[in-house]
Amino acid sequence: MTDTRGPQPQYEGYATGPLPGEREPAPGPSGPYHPPQAYQAPGGGTQGGQRPGQPGGGTLGGAQGVGGAQGTRKPRTGARTTPRTRKARLRVAKADPWSVMKVSFLLSIALGICTVVASAVLWMVMDAMGVFETVGGTISEATGSNESNGFDLQSFLSLPRVLIFTSVIAVIDVVLATALATLGAFIYNLSAGFVGGVELTLAEDE
Repeated sequence: MTDTRGPQPQYEGYATGPLPGEREPAPGPSGPYHPPQAYQAPGGGTQGGQRPGQPGGGTLGGAQGVGGAQGTRKPRTGARTTPRTRKARLRVAKADPWSVMKVSFLLSIALGICTVVASAVLWMVMDAMGVFETVGGTISEATGSNESNGFDLQSFLSLPRVLIFTSVIAVIDVVLATALATLGAFIYNLSAGFVGGVELTLAEDE
């Protein structure tokens, strides 16, 4: 085959001189290469690309040492981090009277049952200790005469009569507690419209 491209131009420097990889390094003091910095080092020092002996330049190690000592912050080894508890501040703006009435009704019924049971247990304990007999005998002697035996405390404070009296008190307590709680809900809603209600601060359990 015949080369038809003709004579090629020769570039100066490549035809007569060595290739870029074969060139000898330029004479001068050798040292590690430091890329140029965007900002000058504090304390009037030189940048990383300046060499010793150039005008306006100092030593590289001194400038970097001072800047590194001032800009580097040592970590604290003995510091303790305490967990932070999250808190939320809420405000009770309104209480539903219907829900308040239902809850108060159930709670008053439970309180009435506990009252009846406690009265029965207390009467049994006092009767087993002989309190009614002793006190009844003393009252009978004090109020008795030759014609009558006096007031009989044991028959008056019998267990059925005590339970009936306690049950009546429990029913009255249920009605009054439910009515007062519902009325209190209405009064709270009226007062919350003026002052904003009760504020509560809720914290997360650790």
